[in-house]
Amino acid sequence: MIQEFTLDLRAARRNSGLRQVDCAHLMGVNKTKISNLENGRQRPSVRDICTLSMIYGRSFESLFAGIFDEVKADVFCHLTDLPEPQEHYGPANNRNRTLDGLRARLEGSNSEVYDD
Repeated sequence: MIQEFTLDLRAARRNSGLRQVDCAHLMGVNKTKISNLENGRQRPSVRDICTLSMIYGRSFESLFAGIFDEVKADVFCHLTDLPEPQEHYGPANNRNRTLDGLRARLEGSNSEVYDD
């Protein structure tokens, strides 16, 4: 999983034409950090991922495509056997809308935008 990310990260940088030192400068870190991220010696923070996503012009999801595929499969499996809430549970409409949107996203239908 992390190996796929590091390969994608390195490929994204190379495809962008940037050197490690360029990325380090844009991130405000030293070149060693970029090397460590690309070699899997250091896990990226959320801020690192957001910054690299911006630099490379790639979405967060595209940088983590392999991980997202695994997560989608796991969540879909759990979604199929989600227990019904107790009768006294109030906002059933919101729950149903959320679960329908989740199901659509997992099945690859991007017609529903992520809500806040």
